[in-house]
Amino acid sequence: MPLVIPDELLIEVGLDEREALVEIACRLFERGKLTLWSAVKFADMSRTEFEDELRSRHIAVHRPGLDELANDLAALDRLGV
Repeated sequence: MPLVIPDELLIEVGLDEREALVEIACRLFERGKLTLWSAVKFADMSRTEFEDELRSRHIAVHRPGLDELANDLAALDRLGV
């Protein structure tokens, strides 16, 4: 289903079509609505390019879950840190 964004709106927000796609992809990824790979495809970029866009917006590329955090904390305890 195509999404049409009027040219006037893009002009108002100061984005061209490509910039709007990247912005939407970044924000949907940030909110957990798109996976990294889906956001990369949506933005029509390489993974490296998209990760650079995320970093420029201060959006974490990798967001560990509670299980990962618990495992990391347990490993630190075992190391005596």
